[in-house]
Parts: sequence; structure tokens; C-alpha cells
Amino acid sequence: MKTYRRTIHSVLLSCLLLAFSPTGSAEEESHNYGYYMGSKTLNGFTNIVTSWLEIPKNVINATNDSNIFWGLTGGTAKGVINMAGRIGVGVADLVTFWLPTEPIAQPDYIWKDFDVDTTYGDVFRLEDDVFQSENESQEYVE
Repeated sequence: MKTYRRTIHSVLLSCLLLAFSPTGSAEEESHNYGYYMGSKTLNGFTNIVTSWLEIPKNVINATNDSNIFWGLTGGTAKGVINMAGRIGVGVADLVTFWLPTEPIAQPDYIWKDFDVDTTYGDVFRLEDDVFQSENESQEYVE
């Protein structure tokens, strides 16, 4: 049983490392499917783990926008709601890691644009880069 677990862990670690491995030059704009799978998995996991940072972020932003009383009450309430939203988005990203979609929460990581309120965009909007090469190779003759 121990050997079976060790084998499963080795395979999962290898898949994770393969998903994050560099595949081309730094100037290359489009990424491969494994990049998007790894990026979405990392984004989902990060959103779940760092979701609690929504509370101090919203307290700080609400305090800067109005006053300390509103920052502590309204900012805390808004932070708890956004924390639940980040957890939900993170779970959705982990469950659907195989679909190359754009991040739902904006900013996609909490530390990006810390002074900007968190918003939630379209759900399951596919990444344009994944299908760009397929669409360019298809020519329609009229």
C-alpha cells in the first residue's frame, strides 16, 4: 500500500512539474494547453489559501474611501463576502482545471492591484490564445 501511494504521489508531482515547465522562448506570446492547466490549478489553489486576505484588503480600501468606522464595519462585511467569493472561484478553478478559461475573479491574485476592489467576471470564458492557432490555420473559402 505504501508503494502504491508513493507511485501516485510521484506521478502527480511529475504532472505538476510538467505543467509548469517552460516550453518555448520568452518572447513567445501563446502558451500550450499544459500551461493553462497548471496556471488555472495554481490560481484556484492560491485563491483558496489567500482568500482570508480579502478582509484586511477591504477594511483598508473602505477606510481610505471614507472613514475608520465604515472601514471596520462595512469593509469587514465586504471582505467576508469577497472571501467567500474567492473560495468559490478557487474551488471552481480546481474542479475545472482541465478547461482553459480566463480567471473569474479580477484581479486574479489578491496581491495584484491591492487597492482595487475585487470584481467577478464571466464564468467559463475560454482563453483566446488556446484556440488562436487552430483558427489561424483554418481558411474558409467562399
